[in-house]
Amino acid sequence: MFCQKRTYRIIKNLICLCFANNNKMNSPLSLLTEPFLQFPTQTSIKVVWFTEFMGEGHAVSYGSNLLESVFTKNIRPIHLREDRYSRVGNQTADGQVYEKPVLREIWRHEAYLTDLTPGKRISYRITSIAEDNELISSRTFTLEPAPLPGKPLKILLTSDHQIKPMVAANLQKVRETFKRIDAVFFAGDLVNIPDRASEWFDDNRGNAFFPCLQGRAKYIMNYDGEEITYKGGQIIQNAPIFPCIGNHEVMGRFYTEKSLNEEFNDTIPRDVARELYGEESLIDNSFNTDTFEKIFSLPETETGQKGYYAVSFGDIRLIVLYVTNMWRYPRTENSRRGKYAEPQAELNHPENWGYGQHIYEPIAKGSTQYNWLVKELNSVEYQQAKYKVVMFHHPPHTLGDNIVPAYTDPVQIIEKDDNGNVTSVRYEYPKDKDYINRDLIPLLEEAKVQLVFYGHSHLWNRFVSSNGMHFLESSNVGNSYGAAYGDRKRTNLPDNHNDNYTETGDPYGLEPVVPTIAPLLDENGKPLPYIASNEITVFSVFDTEQGTVSSYRFDTSKPNSEVIKFDEFRLKS
Repeated sequence: MFCQKRTYRIIKNLICLCFANNNKMNSPLSLLTEPFLQFPTQTSIKVVWFTEFMGEGHAVSYGSNLLESVFTKNIRPIHLREDRYSRVGNQTADGQVYEKPVLREIWRHEAYLTDLTPGKRISYRITSIAEDNELISSRTFTLEPAPLPGKPLKILLTSDHQIKPMVAANLQKVRETFKRIDAVFFAGDLVNIPDRASEWFDDNRGNAFFPCLQGRAKYIMNYDGEEITYKGGQIIQNAPIFPCIGNHEVMGRFYTEKSLNEEFNDTIPRDVARELYGEESLIDNSFNTDTFEKIFSLPETETGQKGYYAVSFGDIRLIVLYVTNMWRYPRTENSRRGKYAEPQAELNHPENWGYGQHIYEPIAKGSTQYNWLVKELNSVEYQQAKYKVVMFHHPPHTLGDNIVPAYTDPVQIIEKDDNGNVTSVRYEYPKDKDYINRDLIPLLEEAKVQLVFYGHSHLWNRFVSSNGMHFLESSNVGNSYGAAYGDRKRTNLPDNHNDNYTETGDPYGLEPVVPTIAPLLDENGKPLPYIASNEITVFSVFDTEQGTVSSYRFDTSKPNSEVIKFDEFRLKS
């Protein structure tokens, strides 16, 4: 690809020339993202960025006067594509440029910085050289390795961005409220369709994932003829992001002619795919998290799994689990594969069934992930941590719709007529077999986890168990689908629902906590224990010095409104 020694000389010479010219460059090319930070240890950190060219070389300059340099490992995530539903470049409506999925040439560059000093923040800058030796550099940012225990930290808790309308405003207000964010804990659903490149990098509506978290978004909101552009917040250039897998990080069966939306919705369990298609084509015919795994630097477990991991960060031991399942519509209109049934037209075509809301990675007692978690909860790193935080996507407790049906393997019920023809395929989800509440939560309570953070239902609410374990869902970031509270009942239940499907409230018996500072009020002036709004956006920050988790809201319908702290609770160390 390129000679490293030659590239090193080119980079050093061009960087020196760049500084001599006051860092001014006129290259027509640009970086697809600014750099972001990944998985620090106490002496190292990874710096990652993306370009739309392979280039002659890529490096990070860092330290005093940026005189130290580290080269990158470069890969091309091969599933990143655009399709008829992309909003990128000249395509502002369906199918204007892309009739079917088309690959984009996008390259990921990762530099591994080692021998760093704990507690010492240093400057860094990335440089890419295009094929014609054009030099493209970022601005200068700062980084440091993982903080030692005792250092005060502020951690942004967020989830469910999915290029939704309020995300850019949300992250801009985070940055305006806090001069420093030390890390981002992201509870899944980063984008909407994970293989659609523009949702990560350059959606022309102005609110793609990386621009929002790097202060480069251009999302316009209109206020009675006055336009305000929200840029998001410059956050992950200076603070590492720790993501977890939500249902929107999982792609389905791989096609070349269908849309990415259809691929995303076409997932089937791996055991079914193995039986239908065999082991060799299993990946292309079931589901995968390939793009997510290639965008982020994920630590592997001893079994080679990348979907779940544990890291120490200051006083925190963070455990990230792969707890999510396929989301399906409650009804089968328009031949949709449903939560509770298969469409009538597909009853005799099991290769076209959706198999209900099947679970991607088991968490039931005795599963590989469960056994890994048991080992982690008994580790020295976990036991000695001041704060024990667990993050995953699917809610254990919520007022949102997405907690129903229960988080369990769908029970398939096939009915046939006297001639053996299939007349219906239904799915039941017994609530007493919910793996999160039956197996996972008792394990976390026994291990004295203080905070469980999750998303998925696009609202803010929180709960406390009888032993003092806190549950926080802070996913009302970009939009909301409502809360099942009071007179509002869930709309995603089967027609003839029974006790397995709870209409209102938390299905597993906890009462939501009313915000402690400034709750919103209902029409009768009574405080609400949730925020579910398409105008009010919410973010939460964990302050390790105080041991507090604080939540803030901002009304995007009123451009001059203030950020309001509305809730705060303290974790017992």
